[in-house]
This record gives sequence, C-alpha cells and structure tokens, in this order.
Amino acid sequence: MAGYNVAPLENLVEQFEKMPGIGYKTAQRLAYYVLNLSKTEAENFSKAITDAHEKIHYCRVCCNLTDQELCPVCRSEKRDKSVICVVETPRDAMAMEATNEYKGTYHVLHGAISPLNDIGPDDLSVKELLSRLTADVSEVIMATNPTVEGDATAMYLSRLLKPMGLKVTRLAYGIPVGGDLEYADQVTLARALEGRNEL
Repeated sequence: MAGYNVAPLENLVEQFEKMPGIGYKTAQRLAYYVLNLSKTEAENFSKAITDAHEKIHYCRVCCNLTDQELCPVCRSEKRDKSVICVVETPRDAMAMEATNEYKGTYHVLHGAISPLNDIGPDDLSVKELLSRLTADVSEVIMATNPTVEGDATAMYLSRLLKPMGLKVTRLAYGIPVGGDLEYADQVTLARALEGRNEL
C-alpha cells in the first residue's frame, strides 16, 4: 500500500535498524515479531532492556561487564591472577571463556587505538590496566583483534609493559583448523609461519 504508514511501527523499525548488522528488512521482521508478543511478553522484553541498561556496569578491576562490584572472573578464587588477557570488548572475553582453556583473568579495553577515528590510549581503559600490574602479575597476553588497530594497540601496550619486566605475549594467528593452505591469504600464511611451534 503506497503511503501506508503507522508511526509507532516505523519508529520501532528505526530503533531496530540502528543496531549493528541489522538492515531495514530484518528491522521490519523484528518489529513485527515484537508486535505479535503478548502484553506480558512485551513488558518482559522492555523490562529486560531497561534492567540491563540500569544494572550492568564495568567491573572495578577488569572493566568487563557485571551487575555486581566485581565480575565472576575477578571474584573467583580459582582463576590464575598472575596472567591477564587483554581484549578489546566484553564479547572477546566471552569468546575466550568459551574455549574452556584459559584460566587467567581479563582486562577489557573497550576499543582499540585508532587515530582515524580519533581514539587514543586515553579513550581506553589503559590506566586501569596499569594500576593492576602488581608484583603478582607475571604475564600479559595481548588478545586484541588481528587488525591494524588491534596490532597498534598491542604494540603500544607492549612498549608500556615490557620495561616493567613483564612477559608480554600475543595470541598466535594462522590457518584455521580444517582450512586449506591454498585458500589462506598472504597475511594469514605469514602469521602462521611466524607463530609456528616445534613438534
């Protein structure tokens, strides 16, 4: 129907469309999904958004998201407090946790150094990271993304931390499990060569 417009529906579509990775068609689908919720379901959905916004904040130690003073990792007595894994976002920390391999702690920077986007070290949680570096910390793992910004951030932090006598490591990057060499790009192959291990 040409010119057919329901303002609250259009507003809902616009709000969904503001989300990363959501185009107009998907935003429309989500809006219609929300319209088909019962009144109770819609209220619960709305309350979940409001609660998340009001109750979630940064952990005072690692800057990850939490609804308490400390996040579950910082509260845990079982975590190895001598190792800190530096990541760009809370999602990156969750991805590391999902491996069930890492037993240390995290530090979330909430971004990466990007002069083009006017993001410098002062815009990240670098001061908070430096305040954590006591004698108990022996290694800092740079798990920033393998991008120009992620590499720049890792190099910047590495230059800050190495004079403190800390072991600073970088995640190895390379060929994914199940991948074919012929399909790997040159940068990935070069990184795989650099990060090779002895058998």
